[in-house]
Amino acid sequence: MSTDQPLHDRAREDELAGRLARLSPVKRLLLEREIRKRNANFGREPVIRRRPDHNPGPLSFAQQRLWFLSQLEPHSVAYNEPKTFRIEGPLDLKALQRALDEIVARHEVLRTTFAPGNGEPVQCVHPGGTVDLSVVDLRARGSARDREAQQILRDAIRRPFDLSADLMLRAFLLRLADDEHMLMLATHHVASDGWSMGILTRELGTLYESFATGRTATLPELPIQYADYAWWQRQPAQAEIIDAQLEYWRQQLTGASVLELPSDRPRTGPRTYESATQAIELPEDLCRQLKQLSRRGQATLYMTLLAALQLLLHRHSGQEDITIGSPIAGRTEAEVDGLIGFFVNTLVVRTDLSGNPSFRELLGRVRKVALGAFEHQAAPFERLVAEYERAAAVPAFGASRSD
Repeated sequence: MSTDQPLHDRAREDELAGRLARLSPVKRLLLEREIRKRNANFGREPVIRRRPDHNPGPLSFAQQRLWFLSQLEPHSVAYNEPKTFRIEGPLDLKALQRALDEIVARHEVLRTTFAPGNGEPVQCVHPGGTVDLSVVDLRARGSARDREAQQILRDAIRRPFDLSADLMLRAFLLRLADDEHMLMLATHHVASDGWSMGILTRELGTLYESFATGRTATLPELPIQYADYAWWQRQPAQAEIIDAQLEYWRQQLTGASVLELPSDRPRTGPRTYESATQAIELPEDLCRQLKQLSRRGQATLYMTLLAALQLLLHRHSGQEDITIGSPIAGRTEAEVDGLIGFFVNTLVVRTDLSGNPSFRELLGRVRKVALGAFEHQAAPFERLVAEYERAAAVPAFGASRSD
C-alpha cells in the first residue's frame, strides 16, 4: 500500500491553503489569535499561571494609574461604571442577593482593596463579602415614580468608591410595580471594563436562574484570577516583551502633533465629568456599502470608520498628522477571557494625511498603522504615558524642544 498522501487529501489542503492566502492580513491575524486561544483548551501550557502565593501583590499597570488618580481626587466618580436593567415579571430578591454574592466570591478582583505598599501600591484580596443591595420601593409614587427613579439612580452613580475599603461591586434595586423592577450594577473601573460587564451580566443571569429554581449553579472554573494577571504582567519575560514593543511606539510617535480643534467657547469652571452617549443607526444600504468598501481595501469596518473619522478631524483642524487613541479589549491570552477585571488597553493610531490622498489610499495608510498597533498591543498605554512624562514634557516621544 502506498504511503503517499491521497490525492483528495492533497486537494483539500491546497484548497485550504488557497483560502488562507486570500485572507486579508487583518483576518489572518484574527484567525491566528483565535486558533491560539482555542489551543489553550487542548493541552497547551498556559501562558499565565497562578502566582506562587496569596500575599499582597502588585497592581496591573492600568490599575496603578487609576489608583494614583484616586489619591489625587479621592471623591471622584469619573471611573464609576454603571449598568442598568429593567426586569419584568416576579423577582426573587433572595436569589438575586445570593447570585451577586456568588459573583464576588468567584471573582477576586471584586473583593480586592488597594493600599500603599513599600514604595508601590499593592492589592489585597479579601476572603469574601456581601454585596450592598439597596432596595427602594417606588410602587406608591404614582406619576412621580419614573422621575424619582432616575434621580435615585443618578445619586447612586455619583457615590464614590473607597478603593481602600469597599467591595468593587454595588447593586441598586428599584421596585416600580409588583412585577416591574430596575436594577443598576455599579463597579469601579479599577476592577472592571466593558468586556467585564458582559461577563457580569451573563453570570448573574445564570446564577439567578439557578438559585431561583433551586438548581445547582454550574459555571466553568476560572483558571486564574486578576491578581495572577497583574503578577504575570510584571514578570521579567513579559517585561522584556513590553520593553521591546515600547521601542516600536517610541519610533511610531516621535514628533506626533497635538490635535487642535476649533471650539465655540473656552472651558470654564471645574470639571464635572458628566457626559452622555449618542446612538446613531446607519441605514442598511449604507452599512452594506461600507462593508464592501472595507473588503475592497482589505480592511475591517473598524479601519474604514477610523479613516473616515481621521479625515473629518483633518478637515476641521487643517492638520495632516492625526493621532487618535482607540480602546482595545487587551485580552490577548486565553486565560483571561472569562475574568472580570481591568484589561482594556488604548492603542494610539497615528495617520499621515499629507499629499491629499484619495480615501482608498488613506484607508491603506490607516490599515497599515492599525495592524502595527495591534501587533504591539502588549505595551500598556500607561507605560507610553510614563515614557512621555520621562521625556521632560517635550512635544513628543524623543523629539527635541523647538524653543
